[in-house]
Amino acid sequence: MRHTPHFLVTDPDEVRRLIRENPWVTIVSSPPGSGIVASHYAFLLDEAASTGDEIVLVGHVGRPDERAHELGQHEVLLIVQGAHGYISPSWYAEGDIIPTWNHVTAHLYGTPEILTDEQNLAALAELTDHFEQHVAEPRGLHLDPEYSRRVALGTVGVRVRVTRFDARAKLSQNKPREVVERIVAELEGDGPYNHPGLAREMRRHHDARDA
Repeated sequence: MRHTPHFLVTDPDEVRRLIRENPWVTIVSSPPGSGIVASHYAFLLDEAASTGDEIVLVGHVGRPDERAHELGQHEVLLIVQGAHGYISPSWYAEGDIIPTWNHVTAHLYGTPEILTDEQNLAALAELTDHFEQHVAEPRGLHLDPEYSRRVALGTVGVRVRVTRFDARAKLSQNKPREVVERIVAELEGDGPYNHPGLAREMRRHHDARDA
C-alpha cells in the first residue's frame, strides 16, 4: 500500500477486529512461472491461536485453486477490506475541491499450512455455524455428515499464521474535527454516498483518538 505513516494501523487487536468483521478475503500469490493469481474466499480468525501479537486465519479454497496458488510452498498475501467509500469535497470547508476515498484495509502475509481432510471438515463446519447462528432456523454440516464429507473433498483447508502485516485506516485524520463531524453526518444521511458502516468506523476511530 501507499506509504502513509499517519494512517498506519500497528495494533494487532485492531487487525483482528477487522478480520472478525470482514471475513471475505482476497488471496494473492505469484507462483514461479504462473504470473499473479487471485482468489476470494471466506476466512475466520482462529481465536484460540490469535493471542498476544499472533494473528492466525483459517479458511479453505475450492479445488484446483490450491494448485494455482501452490499453497504451502511460498508466502501469500491476504487482503482484508473493511468499510470504505467516497468522500465528497462538498462536505469540506469552502474552497476545498479535492475528493478522497476513506477506507480500512489490511495486507496480511504468511505461508499457508494445508489442513488434513478431518481438519478441513471441522473448519468448514465451524465456518457454516459461524454464519448460520444469525438466521432463524440454522442449518449445519452435522445434519448430513456423509454428504458434507463428500462435498468437503472438493475443497482444501488452510491455516495462515501471519508473519507480518501492513494495515491502514484512512478516515479523514487530516481534517478538523468539525469537518469530520460533517463527513460522518453525510455518511449517515440519505445522500448518494451514504455509508453508515463507514460512519461508524470514523466515529469509533476519532472518539478513541480524542479520548
